[in-house]
Amino acid sequence: MQSSMIGKIEKAHRYARQPERVRLQSISATFHGGHDDYVVSLQEGAWHCTCHTYESHAVGGTCSHIMAMQEMLDVMLDDETRHRRGESLARSDGPAAPI
Repeated sequence: MQSSMIGKIEKAHRYARQPERVRLQSISATFHGGHDDYVVSLQEGAWHCTCHTYESHAVGGTCSHIMAMQEMLDVMLDDETRHRRGESLARSDGPAAPI
């Protein structure tokens, strides 16, 4: 293996141990929930989920899947995105309420 590639691999390992270097702007993931699989996404600063709880707005623009993703990705999200709820609140006139 070339020495330049070895250096790149070592750097990649260092970066992988420093997730705070990464800031996510968008992501889409399949979340295996207790009853079904759901798609959780972050697009343009707004969270979305395909689960019934989120789609029914039963808990104010969030759900357990979004909250879990926010916790898992904590250091890779800016403060606003880390606590922002879904699209319905993100489009309101006031700031998003913290979770």
